[in-house]
Amino acid sequence: MGRQTRAARVYQTLTQEMATRVMPHYRVQEPPWYKVLGAVPPSELFTRPIPVQHTARNPRAKKPKNIYKPQQIIYEEDELRSRFYKDHPWELARPRIVLELDGRDALRCDWSKGLRQPGIALSGECVVQRQLWLMHNKGMSQDYAYDVARREFYALRQEEEIERRVAREEARYVGAYFGKNRLDISQILEDKEFETWKKWAAQEVATLERNRRAQYASFGDEDGASEDAEAEIEDGLEAAELTR
Repeated sequence: MGRQTRAARVYQTLTQEMATRVMPHYRVQEPPWYKVLGAVPPSELFTRPIPVQHTARNPRAKKPKNIYKPQQIIYEEDELRSRFYKDHPWELARPRIVLELDGRDALRCDWSKGLRQPGIALSGECVVQRQLWLMHNKGMSQDYAYDVARREFYALRQEEEIERRVAREEARYVGAYFGKNRLDISQILEDKEFETWKKWAAQEVATLERNRRAQYASFGDEDGASEDAEAEIEDGLEAAELTR
């Protein structure tokens, strides 16, 4: 019979089994991949098609390379997005909501009205879309559109910070207590580490001075060396206080 070069008739065979009632108590259940296989049947040829070329091929190239490798899809927003987050890395630390209701939320945005859009929180993506709209509709250059969108973003972030401060002050006025913020906690931890370092530095100075006295004990007065050691320890602690 030779070697079979066509794909197995899985879909047709399963369809016949589902339509045939050989035994009354036996029924073939429809698998999850049945409809997908019928809508997108497998290829019957072993030849590999050339993928779609998204970029123009270099005319100077004598022989095309990697023609069967999928081409990298690059969007215009990718460069703008990488530039913004490179200048504002802490924006990536802000929590974001990626849940969409119907997947068409972006179609309801009108970036001609500014960065504020209904149902979308302010983020770096708003700056990217606003910059892209200014470039395509206002004829601005990439740098100038970036500056315009960035100034709008800074103004809105400042408004949010003022609103949070006012809300915090109002809550404290009626008796709310928020505890220590991140800056206070970090300052406490830094002070704790500094006190630990001071103790370690004093011990190191005392150890060095003891070794020095042991080496030159026969050449001088031990009482004078002890006083010098105490003076050096006090000088070291004073220098540590000044650097704090």
